[in-house]
This record gives sequence, structure tokens and C-alpha cells, in this order.
Amino acid sequence: MLKSIKMAAIASAAVVALAACGGGGGDNSSSTTGSAASGPTVSDADVQAALTKGGTLNIWAWEPTLKQATAAFEKQYPNVHVNLVNAGTGDKQYTALQNAVAAGKGVPDIAQIEYYALPQFAIGKALDNLTGFGAANLKADFTPGPWNSVQNGGGIYGLPMDSGPMALYYNKTIFDKYKLPVPTTWDQYLDDAKKLHAADPKAYITNDTGDAGFVTSMMWQAGGKPYTVDGTNVGINFADPNSAKFTALWQQLITQKLVAPITSWTDQWFQGMSNGSIATLATGAWMPANFVTSAPSGSGQWRAAPLPQWTAGGTASAENGGSSLALMAKGANKALAYGYLKYVNDGDGVQVRIDNGAFPATTKQINDPAFLNTEFKYFGGQKANEIFSKSAADVLPGWTYLPTQVQSNSIFNDTAGKAYVSGTSLADGLKAWQDQSLKYASDQGFTTK
Repeated sequence: MLKSIKMAAIASAAVVALAACGGGGGDNSSSTTGSAASGPTVSDADVQAALTKGGTLNIWAWEPTLKQATAAFEKQYPNVHVNLVNAGTGDKQYTALQNAVAAGKGVPDIAQIEYYALPQFAIGKALDNLTGFGAANLKADFTPGPWNSVQNGGGIYGLPMDSGPMALYYNKTIFDKYKLPVPTTWDQYLDDAKKLHAADPKAYITNDTGDAGFVTSMMWQAGGKPYTVDGTNVGINFADPNSAKFTALWQQLITQKLVAPITSWTDQWFQGMSNGSIATLATGAWMPANFVTSAPSGSGQWRAAPLPQWTAGGTASAENGGSSLALMAKGANKALAYGYLKYVNDGDGVQVRIDNGAFPATTKQINDPAFLNTEFKYFGGQKANEIFSKSAADVLPGWTYLPTQVQSNSIFNDTAGKAYVSGTSLADGLKAWQDQSLKYASDQGFTTK
């Protein structure tokens, strides 16, 4: 029997949590860890009756557009009162959440949980399986990556709230100034990095001080499948041929000092994007709102482009960031809580959230001409959603995260992260990350390889 996963002592990388209204590297997994508990059975009639009757919901979430969506929800269902609490982003909330679960009190009815973290909460039996609510009938409503991300062991443990199909954001002003081509391959990206830094030693193609979510998303886009999960059997191999493509190229950027030694989500990072000393960023489609609020002086200079490819002519993409909303097993008001989930993730609340800057996980909105034709003032009037929508369709299938991914990400900087600040190679750092992640999984009762 698997040991209880000790998430209260776990801290995931804060940069992942701060990204994406939901952060962490997105998941495209339909993991088969364990077996799904049946969970409660709640009908559509039960949900509608609960919404009409009303009551109080306690929700822990940090995604900013939920404020507007919740206001719209309460207006439509005036007998419902929602206590929307920001208990901290990512790892901070997860620690508080697990403490509440362990204490058996203070558990919210609903919690925001990033896709990469969902398996760890699901296998710890902290979440309700939503199959008894009819959630399986919603499959066609969501894009494949986020939908697969909320599944574990045959159960459905949340509804997708947003997604993070990746794009390359680049400073067009800087690229034009130094006559650099917008890279369509990662080899070209490396060439641009060399030329830019040679032309201006204070300018870098990007920044990086080590980020677990970024590394795994890049391996995903390269076609890597370093994680294998089959029931209680888990494996990690960061040296698999496709994952190694990323390692080899990024090692060149690190060795040649072509990436700015600036940590993401700091004032210095946003200043670099504002003043042109950081020229690109490869991340999720949720990023534009962060440019607007935190790097306003860069408006008009930046654009979005498809991710560079590992093979010329390819179209492969990956997810980075994104979250679900899940029902806590020890929470109350099940029918009412599921009604809220459907409203904000698959109902009228979706458009409210889009209007306030969220990137959807729903097929209806992501393919809507009005959505696709939206012009982004920050990107010089570019219809960037066309790029993001195509990226969502091009996300490579088959990606899986560990059922202990929260803990694994928390030790990234002490293992793989050493490659960014010392003479340790990235390959050796990843091997250390692999070994320590496997040891933890083994200690929890998993069979590892």
C-alpha cells in the first residue's frame, strides 16, 4: 500500500505557481496511477436544485479572473454566497490545503490545483472523483491537453480552468534593430542568441536560472517522454533521446553565457523585458496579461510567434501552466460546488474570465472567430490568439507527470538547478534530479525504475 504523500512538507517552484493564473508546467496526462475511488453521485437535477436553494461555498484559489466570474455567478444565483480566498499561490496553498486535510477541519469545498500537482492530490484521496457527477460527458467541451490533465487512474478529479499552450514571445524592436530572423528552429534560436549577445553584451535572448516547469515543457515539445506511470510503477529517464535534444541545446546557452542570470517573476525580469535586455520568452498563452500589467513600457514592441521547432517544418507544441478547479473530498455542499465548477469552467463564467484576460481550455471559445480575431494592443494589434489556438491543437499527446510531481519540482533547484550556477553539467544535474525524485517515490511505496 502506498504511504500517505507528505505534501505539507513540500514546496513546488514558486515561478511555476506565479505563471499562468495557474502556473506550473501543464500536463497532458491520463495517468493510470492507482485506481479511482467511485466518489459521490450527483445528478444534474441535484445541481440545479442546489443552485436554486443556495448556500455558502468556500473556495481557495489565486487565479485573478475568478473574482469577476464569481460576481457574475452570485448575480445569477442570488441565494449562493461564495467565500473566495487566496490562501497563497501554488506550493503555499498546497501546504495549507494538506494541513487542513490532515487536521480534518478548515478544508474548502473547492480548490484550485495546477495540472502538474493534481495526480499527487488525487492519489492521496484528497479530491472527489467527478465521474459520479457526469463529468465524463463534458469531454468534448475541453481541448485535449487540459482534459487529459484532470484524469487519473480512470477518475476525473477536476474540471479544466485554463490552459497554457506555448508560444515564443519576442521583442520585435530588438530583433529588427539587430536584423535577427524570428527563429523557426531551436538551432536558429541559438544562432540568434550568439549574434544578439555579441552585438550588445548587455542583451540576452532570454533569462534562466532554472525552472522545473520550463524544462519539462521543453522536453515535452521535443517529443520527450521522460516520465512513465503505470499503476504504482513509475519511471524517469531524462536521457531519453528526445528529452536530450533540449539538454544539449540549453547546455550551449548556459556554457556560452547566452541567457541572463535573472530569475523569472522578479522586478528585474520585468525590467529586462521592458528595456529590451531580455529579447524572448517561451511560455504559455496566459502570459499577455502579465506583460500588460508588469512590463507596460514594452507595449507595441513585443509579438507572439509559434515555438521554434526541433525539426525544421514541424509544428509540435506543449503546455506550460494551467489549473483545474477540484472538489475537496472533505469539503461540503457537493452539488452546489459542482454547479460553481460548471459555471466558471464550462458555462457563462468562461467568457467572463476571457474578457478579463484568461486563456480558455474550452473548445467553444478557443475556436470562436471573435476570440481568434481579437487584436492585442500590446502586441501592436497582432491577432495573437490565432497563434495560441493553433498551438493548443498542436500539443503533442502522451505526456505524463509523476504522482509525486509536487515534491519532485520542489527539489529541482537543489539538483538540476546547480547547472545554472556552477560547473555541474545540465545532464548531470538532471540525473541527480532523476535519482532523488525516484528515491522519494520509492519511499512512498511506488515501484521505480
